[in-house]
Amino acid sequence: MKYMQIKTIQSVALTYLGVIAMSVISGCETDETQTVATFTNLVLDENFDNDGAPNDQVWGFDIGNGIDGWGNQELQYYTDRPENVTIQNGVLLITAQQESFQGSEYTSARLLTKDKFEQQYGRFEARIRLPFGQGIWPAFWMLGADIDENPWPGAGEIDIMEYRGQNPTVLIGSVHGPGYNGGDAISKEYTLENDRFDTGFHIFGIEWGPDFVNFYVDDVLYNQITPEDVNEETDGEGVWVFNKPFYILMNLAVGGTFVGSPNAETEFPQTMIVDYVRVYKNNAD
Repeated sequence: MKYMQIKTIQSVALTYLGVIAMSVISGCETDETQTVATFTNLVLDENFDNDGAPNDQVWGFDIGNGIDGWGNQELQYYTDRPENVTIQNGVLLITAQQESFQGSEYTSARLLTKDKFEQQYGRFEARIRLPFGQGIWPAFWMLGADIDENPWPGAGEIDIMEYRGQNPTVLIGSVHGPGYNGGDAISKEYTLENDRFDTGFHIFGIEWGPDFVNFYVDDVLYNQITPEDVNEETDGEGVWVFNKPFYILMNLAVGGTFVGSPNAETEFPQTMIVDYVRVYKNNAD
Protein backbone atom coordinates (compact mmCIF):
# COMPACT_ATOMS: atom_id res chain seq x y z
CA MET A 1 0.00 0.00 0.00
CA LYS A 2 1.11 3.48 -0.58
CA TYR A 3 1.36 5.83 2.45
CA MET A 4 -0.99 8.52 1.33
CA GLN A 5 -2.49 5.55 -0.41
CA ILE A 6 -2.54 3.74 2.77
CA LYS A 7 -1.10 2.44 2.09
CA THR A 8 3.76 -17.30 13.96
CA ILE A 9 5.12 -18.19 15.21
CA GLN A 10 8.65 -17.21 15.85
CA SER A 11 11.07 -18.21 13.08
CA VAL A 12 13.25 -21.28 13.16
CA ALA A 13 16.22 -20.93 15.48
CA LEU A 14 19.04 -20.06 13.16
CA THR A 15 21.85 -17.57 13.56
CA TYR A 16 20.80 -13.95 13.03
CA LEU A 17 21.53 -13.05 9.42
CA GLY A 18 22.69 -16.59 8.67
CA VAL A 19 22.03 -17.59 5.07
CA ILE A 20 20.73 -21.07 4.48
CA ALA A 21 19.26 -23.08 1.66
CA MET A 22 15.67 -23.92 2.38
CA SER A 23 12.55 -25.14 0.68
CA VAL A 24 9.30 -23.39 1.56
CA ILE A 25 5.90 -24.93 1.02
CA SER A 26 3.31 -22.29 0.16
CA GLY A 27 0.85 -21.18 -2.45
CA CYS A 28 3.62 -19.14 -4.09
CA GLU A 29 7.03 -19.74 -5.47
CA THR A 30 9.95 -18.57 -3.36
CA ASP A 31 13.71 -18.37 -3.65
CA GLU A 32 15.64 -21.45 -2.60
CA THR A 33 18.09 -19.36 -0.57
CA GLN A 34 16.75 -17.01 2.07
CA THR A 35 18.18 -15.06 4.96
CA VAL A 36 16.43 -16.31 8.11
CA ALA A 37 16.76 -14.56 11.45
CA THR A 38 16.01 -15.36 15.07
CA PHE A 39 14.62 -12.58 17.25
CA THR A 40 14.14 -13.83 20.80
CA ASN A 41 13.66 -10.70 22.92
CA LEU A 42 9.95 -9.84 23.20
CA VAL A 43 9.64 -6.04 23.49
CA LEU A 44 5.95 -5.43 22.69
CA ASP A 45 3.23 -7.86 23.69
CA GLU A 46 -0.25 -6.45 23.08
CA ASN A 47 -2.78 -9.13 23.97
CA PHE A 48 -5.80 -6.81 24.29
CA ASP A 49 -6.81 -8.30 27.62
CA ASN A 50 -8.61 -5.25 29.02
CA ASP A 51 -12.02 -4.41 27.58
CA GLY A 52 -12.61 -0.88 26.34
CA ALA A 53 -10.35 1.48 24.44
CA PRO A 54 -6.87 0.43 23.24
CA ASN A 55 -3.91 1.25 25.50
CA ASP A 56 -3.11 4.91 24.83
CA GLN A 57 0.48 4.34 25.92
CA VAL A 58 0.92 2.28 22.74
CA TRP A 59 -1.82 3.29 20.27
CA GLY A 60 -2.92 6.58 18.79
CA PHE A 61 -5.45 7.27 16.02
CA ASP A 62 -5.64 8.98 12.67
CA ILE A 63 -8.94 10.84 12.54
CA GLY A 64 -10.86 12.04 9.48
CA ASN A 65 -10.78 11.29 5.79
CA GLY A 66 -7.32 12.61 4.97
CA ILE A 67 -6.55 14.30 1.67
CA ASP A 68 -8.42 12.68 -1.22
CA GLY A 69 -9.42 9.78 1.02
CA TRP A 70 -5.90 9.27 2.42
CA GLY A 71 -4.53 9.63 -1.09
CA ASN A 72 -6.48 6.69 -2.47
CA GLN A 73 -10.03 7.99 -2.76
CA GLU A 74 -11.00 5.85 0.22
CA LEU A 75 -14.59 6.38 1.36
CA GLN A 76 -14.46 6.00 5.15
CA TYR A 77 -14.09 8.57 7.92
CA TYR A 78 -11.71 7.28 10.60
CA THR A 79 -12.80 7.77 14.21
CA ASP A 80 -11.78 6.65 17.69
CA ARG A 81 -15.37 5.87 18.70
CA PRO A 82 -16.16 2.51 20.34
CA GLU A 83 -18.49 1.83 17.42
CA ASN A 84 -15.36 1.61 15.24
CA VAL A 85 -12.62 0.47 17.61
CA THR A 86 -12.90 -1.38 20.91
CA ILE A 87 -11.52 -4.30 22.87
CA GLN A 88 -13.92 -7.08 23.87
CA ASN A 89 -13.26 -10.57 25.22
CA GLY A 90 -9.53 -10.40 24.60
CA VAL A 91 -9.53 -9.16 21.00
CA LEU A 92 -9.29 -5.78 19.30
CA LEU A 93 -12.23 -5.04 17.00
CA ILE A 94 -11.74 -2.56 14.14
CA THR A 95 -15.18 -2.17 12.56
CA ALA A 96 -16.28 -0.52 9.33
CA GLN A 97 -19.85 0.77 9.46
CA GLN A 98 -22.10 2.01 6.68
CA GLU A 99 -23.46 5.27 8.08
CA SER A 100 -23.57 8.96 7.31
CA PHE A 101 -20.84 10.65 9.37
CA GLN A 102 -19.02 13.95 8.85
CA GLY A 103 -19.86 13.94 5.15
CA SER A 104 -18.76 10.34 4.56
CA GLU A 105 -20.91 7.27 3.91
CA TYR A 106 -18.74 4.92 5.99
CA THR A 107 -16.77 4.97 9.24
CA SER A 108 -13.87 2.87 10.47
CA ALA A 109 -10.62 3.20 12.46
CA ARG A 110 -6.88 3.49 11.89
CA LEU A 111 -4.50 2.87 14.81
CA LEU A 112 -0.80 3.69 14.92
CA THR A 113 2.13 3.59 17.33
CA LYS A 114 3.81 6.76 16.04
CA ASP A 115 5.78 8.55 18.81
CA LYS A 116 4.81 5.74 21.20
CA PHE A 117 6.50 2.60 19.92
CA GLU A 118 9.09 2.63 17.13
CA GLN A 119 11.83 0.11 16.37
CA GLN A 120 14.57 -0.58 13.87
CA TYR A 121 14.78 -4.26 12.83
CA GLY A 122 13.16 -7.27 14.46
CA ARG A 123 10.13 -9.47 14.08
CA PHE A 124 6.72 -7.77 13.88
CA GLU A 125 3.63 -10.00 13.87
CA ALA A 126 -0.10 -9.96 14.51
CA ARG A 127 -2.73 -12.69 14.71
CA ILE A 128 -5.77 -11.47 12.80
CA ARG A 129 -9.05 -12.67 11.37
CA LEU A 130 -9.81 -10.59 8.29
CA PRO A 131 -13.16 -9.24 7.08
CA PHE A 132 -14.47 -9.81 3.55
CA GLY A 133 -16.49 -8.25 0.75
CA GLN A 134 -16.09 -6.05 -2.30
CA GLY A 135 -14.43 -2.76 -1.34
CA ILE A 136 -13.11 -3.95 2.06
CA TRP A 137 -9.41 -3.21 2.60
CA PRO A 138 -7.71 -4.23 5.88
CA ALA A 139 -4.00 -3.72 6.46
CA PHE A 140 -1.21 -4.29 9.01
CA TRP A 141 1.78 -2.18 8.03
CA MET A 142 4.64 0.15 9.01
CA LEU A 143 6.01 3.60 8.17
CA GLY A 144 9.39 5.21 8.72
CA ALA A 145 9.34 7.20 11.96
CA ASP A 146 10.96 10.19 10.22
CA ILE A 147 7.97 10.70 7.93
CA ASP A 148 7.24 14.23 9.19
CA GLU A 149 10.71 15.38 8.13
CA ASN A 150 11.06 12.94 5.23
CA PRO A 151 7.70 12.70 3.45
CA TRP A 152 6.47 9.51 1.86
CA PRO A 153 7.88 7.65 -0.01
CA GLY A 154 11.24 8.83 1.35
CA ALA A 155 10.37 7.59 4.82
CA GLY A 156 9.67 4.10 3.50
CA GLU A 157 6.75 1.75 4.01
CA ILE A 158 6.48 -1.96 4.76
CA ASP A 159 3.10 -3.58 4.15
CA ILE A 160 3.16 -6.69 6.29
CA MET A 161 -0.32 -7.59 5.09
CA GLU A 162 -2.93 -5.96 2.90
CA TYR A 163 -5.84 -7.67 1.25
CA ARG A 164 -8.80 -7.14 -1.05
CA GLY A 165 -11.96 -8.30 0.67
CA GLN A 166 -13.42 -9.52 -2.60
CA ASN A 167 -10.54 -11.98 -2.94
CA PRO A 168 -10.41 -13.65 0.49
CA THR A 169 -7.74 -16.25 -0.33
CA VAL A 170 -4.95 -13.86 -1.42
CA LEU A 171 -2.91 -11.27 0.47
CA ILE A 172 -0.04 -9.01 -0.54
CA GLY A 173 3.24 -8.06 1.17
CA SER A 174 5.13 -5.04 -0.16
CA VAL A 175 7.82 -2.45 0.39
CA HIS A 176 7.68 1.15 -0.85
CA GLY A 177 10.48 3.66 -1.13
CA PRO A 178 11.98 6.23 -3.50
CA GLY A 179 11.71 4.81 -7.01
CA TYR A 180 9.33 1.94 -6.10
CA ASN A 181 6.04 3.02 -4.59
CA GLY A 182 2.31 3.08 -5.13
CA GLY A 183 1.49 0.86 -8.08
CA ASP A 184 5.22 0.26 -8.60
CA ALA A 185 5.88 -1.11 -5.10
CA ILE A 186 7.92 -4.30 -4.81
CA SER A 187 5.28 -6.85 -3.87
CA LYS A 188 4.42 -10.52 -3.74
CA GLU A 189 1.12 -12.30 -3.23
CA TYR A 190 0.45 -15.27 -0.98
CA THR A 191 -2.44 -17.61 -1.75
CA LEU A 192 -4.06 -19.58 1.05
CA GLU A 193 -4.81 -23.05 -0.29
CA ASN A 194 -8.20 -24.62 0.45
CA ASP A 195 -9.16 -21.92 2.95
CA ARG A 196 -10.02 -18.22 3.31
CA PHE A 197 -8.52 -15.49 5.48
CA ASP A 198 -11.96 -14.43 6.75
CA THR A 199 -12.87 -17.80 8.26
CA GLY A 200 -10.17 -18.03 10.93
CA PHE A 201 -7.15 -16.38 12.50
CA HIS A 202 -3.75 -16.27 10.78
CA ILE A 203 -0.41 -14.85 11.84
CA PHE A 204 1.00 -12.17 9.54
CA GLY A 205 4.59 -11.14 10.14
CA ILE A 206 7.89 -9.83 8.90
CA GLU A 207 11.45 -10.40 10.03
CA TRP A 208 13.58 -7.39 9.20
CA GLY A 209 17.33 -6.86 9.29
CA PRO A 210 19.83 -4.47 7.70
CA ASP A 211 19.74 -6.20 4.32
CA PHE A 212 16.39 -8.01 4.12
CA VAL A 213 12.68 -7.97 4.86
CA ASN A 214 11.13 -11.45 5.12
CA PHE A 215 7.36 -11.92 4.80
CA TYR A 216 5.49 -14.67 6.64
CA VAL A 217 2.00 -16.13 6.82
CA ASP A 218 1.74 -18.40 9.84
CA ASP A 219 4.99 -20.38 9.75
CA VAL A 220 5.54 -20.00 6.00
CA LEU A 221 8.27 -17.69 4.69
CA TYR A 222 6.88 -16.73 1.28
CA ASN A 223 9.00 -13.76 0.21
CA GLN A 224 12.25 -11.95 0.89
CA ILE A 225 13.12 -8.46 -0.36
CA THR A 226 16.73 -7.21 -0.28
CA PRO A 227 18.63 -4.13 -1.49
CA GLU A 228 19.64 -6.19 -4.51
CA ASP A 229 15.98 -6.73 -5.36
CA VAL A 230 15.32 -3.00 -5.12
CA ASN A 231 18.29 -2.29 -7.36
CA GLU A 232 17.19 -4.89 -9.90
CA GLU A 233 13.51 -3.92 -9.90
CA THR A 234 14.26 -0.21 -10.37
CA ASP A 235 17.27 -0.43 -12.70
CA GLY A 236 19.40 1.12 -10.01
CA GLU A 237 17.05 4.07 -9.39
CA GLY A 238 15.56 2.86 -6.10
CA VAL A 239 16.89 3.64 -2.63
CA TRP A 240 16.87 1.14 0.27
CA VAL A 241 15.39 3.11 3.18
CA PHE A 242 14.81 0.31 5.70
CA ASN A 243 17.68 1.17 8.05
CA LYS A 244 15.93 3.29 10.67
CA PRO A 245 13.04 2.99 13.16
CA PHE A 246 9.52 2.37 11.87
CA TYR A 247 6.15 2.46 13.62
CA ILE A 248 3.10 0.19 13.27
CA LEU A 249 -0.32 0.87 11.75
CA MET A 250 -3.50 -1.20 11.59
CA ASN A 251 -6.59 -0.04 9.73
CA LEU A 252 -9.70 -1.11 7.89
CA ALA A 253 -10.39 1.02 4.82
CA VAL A 254 -13.53 1.06 2.70
CA GLY A 255 -13.19 1.64 -1.03
CA GLY A 256 -10.29 3.31 -2.78
CA THR A 257 -8.19 2.65 -5.84
CA PHE A 258 -6.77 -0.62 -4.48
CA VAL A 259 -10.10 -2.40 -3.97
CA GLY A 260 -12.83 -0.36 -5.65
CA SER A 261 -16.06 0.68 -3.99
CA PRO A 262 -18.44 -1.59 -2.09
CA ASN A 263 -21.38 -2.92 -4.05
CA ALA A 264 -24.87 -4.14 -3.26
CA GLU A 265 -23.49 -7.49 -2.10
CA THR A 266 -21.07 -5.98 0.45
CA GLU A 267 -22.41 -6.58 3.93
CA PHE A 268 -21.87 -4.15 6.82
CA PRO A 269 -20.61 -3.96 9.46
CA GLN A 270 -17.29 -5.65 8.67
CA THR A 271 -14.74 -6.25 11.43
CA MET A 272 -11.01 -6.88 11.49
CA ILE A 273 -10.40 -8.98 14.63
CA VAL A 274 -6.90 -8.73 16.15
CA ASP A 275 -5.91 -11.30 18.76
CA TYR A 276 -2.45 -9.89 19.47
CA VAL A 277 0.42 -7.76 18.19
CA ARG A 278 3.98 -8.76 19.13
CA VAL A 279 7.39 -7.34 18.38
CA TYR A 280 10.72 -9.02 19.02
CA LYS A 281 14.28 -7.83 18.64
CA ASN A 282 17.64 -9.55 18.64
CA ASN A 283 19.24 -9.99 22.05
CA ALA A 284 22.33 -8.15 20.80
CA ASP A 285 20.35 -5.06 19.76
